Amino acid sequence: MDFKLTRRAALGAALSATMLAGSLGPALAADKMTFTMATAGSETDQRSAALANVFAPMVADFADYQPGYNGTLFAQGTELEAISRGNLTMSIASAQEMAQFFPEFSIFATGYVHQDAAHQVRVFNDPLMDPFKQKAEDELGVKLLSVMYLGRRHVNLRQTREEVDVQTPADLAGVNLRMPGTDAWQFLGSALGASPTPMAFNEVYTGLATGAVDGQDNPLPTVVDKKFYEVTKQIALTSHLVDLNYIAFSKAVWDELTPDQQITVQRAADAAAAWGRLKQLDLENNLADFIRSQGVEIYTPDLEAFRTHVQAQYAGSEVAASWPEGVLERINALGN
Repeated sequence: MDFKLTRRAALGAALSATMLAGSLGPALAADKMTFTMATAGSETDQRSAALANVFAPMVADFADYQPGYNGTLFAQGTELEAISRGNLTMSIASAQEMAQFFPEFSIFATGYVHQDAAHQVRVFNDPLMDPFKQKAEDELGVKLLSVMYLGRRHVNLRQTREEVDVQTPADLAGVNLRMPGTDAWQFLGSALGASPTPMAFNEVYTGLATGAVDGQDNPLPTVVDKKFYEVTKQIALTSHLVDLNYIAFSKAVWDELTPDQQITVQRAADAAAAWGRLKQLDLENNLADFIRSQGVEIYTPDLEAFRTHVQAQYAGSEVAASWPEGVLERINALGN
């Protein structure tokens, strides 16, 4: 009798424990936040990998990281609005996209302004960035956590050098160069001497294959990651933009975090950016030979001709008119 009672009691205790766990489970799960992240990049893109491999584990104690790649969660160019509306937690945002909302951000998307990856970090962490960051938080609800290095962008063409030999901006006349659709990107395409053609990132490969565009501009790691070398004949190493992205985070979600969680999120973002920066630099330094092995000719044009021409296009333009006085000089002073 004692054994039966003990077993009955044990079964009852187990049943009660199961019911209790079932009732508490959703509540416990609800205590953990969900960080959704949208990007037009692929899962293997170094920026995506940095967030997945570094950022996500560092915040795992209090947040589930749920990324959406290749524009599947939100279309390219709509991510910041999604954050602002409360439909998205974070994204990998470009200065050009920020410039859609705040034209002064176009200064960080200007050709030949940033010198290298280290210069980008110095600029982002300098007090000159404080008014830019504050405006994004106050008016858009977006907090810029850290700066990610995308790489040096170069002109990639589907034509051979016998058809188009790019030495100066004049050689790009009539070339339909795919650029993202924002005004800042389109202006840069024109400043390079090309005819900029807006096209979504996930359409570029097909656009090159069909001849809908003559070329595109991206860093070498992106050329390999998206297999653009399969539909490209030449790359002119113009290095016209030392490109960056921001880790953009919802200010509303940030304000819901405890001080300790905020510190963790900030550290995770900085660590991810640093990890991705080193990976991207390493790839840039080692991919040229592989791309050449795929039949793509890589060469360096007249960089001084490009630099002079591009900077002249910005001088006195409506784009430059939006830049706060003295900021360009402060950016230049942080250079090497």
